[in-house]
Amino acid sequence: MEAGGGQAPVRKVAVIAVSGPRVIPPIEQNEADLLGQVLQLAKVFGWARAHFRPAKTEHGWRTAVQGDGAGFPDLILVRPPRLVVAELKAARGRLEADQQQWLDWFRSVPGVDVHVWRPADWDLIVATLR
Repeated sequence: MEAGGGQAPVRKVAVIAVSGPRVIPPIEQNEADLLGQVLQLAKVFGWARAHFRPAKTEHGWRTAVQGDGAGFPDLILVRPPRLVVAELKAARGRLEADQQQWLDWFRSVPGVDVHVWRPADWDLIVATLR
């Protein structure tokens, strides 16, 4: 309980529970929760993982990058011979034009597996990374 008698808000936490061949996702997730869970799942399945996180600066949130970084996908996953590129979105999140452009560029490269994943895609995510 918080001071003043009110109850603290309940926050759902992304947890991976492996029971047999199925990984059980949380009921509700925002993009950050989904990212954490996908990173954890990819580690369990032996993928090398890269996510570039923005940091707060005096000019707002920035991701340190040179070149054409705006819209770069959330995740790059490698487990030879496979390369998976994934943009993560909450249930109602929308792709920005620069994000779509990066996904289109990656799709034009033979053999690259490109996805836009949402919490409802959990079974597809597990199948892709297994």
